[in-house]
Amino acid sequence: MPALAFEQTDATEPGSVASAGFRAIGTTNEILATRPDALASAVALASDYLRELDATCSRFRSDSELSQFAAQAVANDTTWYASPLLLDYLHAARYAAELTDGLVDFTVGSALISTGYDQDVDAVRAREDFHTTAADVPGWERVVFGSLGRVSVPQGTVIDLGATAKAHAADQIARLLALRLPGGFLVNLGGDIATSGDVPDDGWSVGVEAADGTERQAVAITSQAITTSSTQLRTWHTDAGQAHHIIDPRTGDTAAAVWAQVSCVATTALEANAASTAALVLGEDAVAWLDARGVPARLERLDGTPVFTGGWPHSDNDQEEK
Repeated sequence: MPALAFEQTDATEPGSVASAGFRAIGTTNEILATRPDALASAVALASDYLRELDATCSRFRSDSELSQFAAQAVANDTTWYASPLLLDYLHAARYAAELTDGLVDFTVGSALISTGYDQDVDAVRAREDFHTTAADVPGWERVVFGSLGRVSVPQGTVIDLGATAKAHAADQIARLLALRLPGGFLVNLGGDIATSGDVPDDGWSVGVEAADGTERQAVAITSQAITTSSTQLRTWHTDAGQAHHIIDPRTGDTAAAVWAQVSCVATTALEANAASTAALVLGEDAVAWLDARGVPARLERLDGTPVFTGGWPHSDNDQEEK
């Protein structure tokens, strides 16, 4: 079980919010609870859920269900019966692809591997360099879902759920906590945030942080979700220059780093993360794309200059790009 770092307030304090952080699925996570007496149970439920998710959907574990299916597809077109958990996450990934017209594509696994992202990011960074190769993106529409959990993929397909799984897990854990425990919860899985249940009097305060940990802005949410996608956190060196974990499925290459990061608000973390990831892929076209869909977003250029869309709140101190 991941180590826990409780920062619990007095349970008798009106409006108190308790929090605990823990490591899982390769990132730092946090649970906030309006009822401090529910926090330990909330973290235990979240940890158990993420442990099962990792065993099922991790691309970096050879024994995971997802990796075993990828191994079957190396030589041939493949059909298999997915477990209910994997099937749920595949459907979530397909939903994100549909929302973004394929800008967020879960068949980019081979392209990610070709750029060096074939292990956990810490192991990837430990290499001095990596020789990149070309790889195709089969396309999410070529993954066929049949009855009874049957899934078919073309030969060579490596499914990667990195663009959607963490956000979908935040949504699912928030729902689980609301069903099982009293009070309200904020679930933060490495920057993908979902909420459920009771809301603190002043809402949930969420800090938007840069890659170096500097807080850029604090915003308040109630029942919404908020996510931040970055081109500056999961990075490594290759013979073609610095790479990051966002692939442009239209080319199969690492997406150009026009934005350092993008934060979006939506009804669910899955939808917010689909928008923030698509924005990184779109580059300069992201602002118009987000505005056309009414997505509240904060986009930050590499020099720190922010751009806002969809009514994202900002103060007079924000030096917004004109």
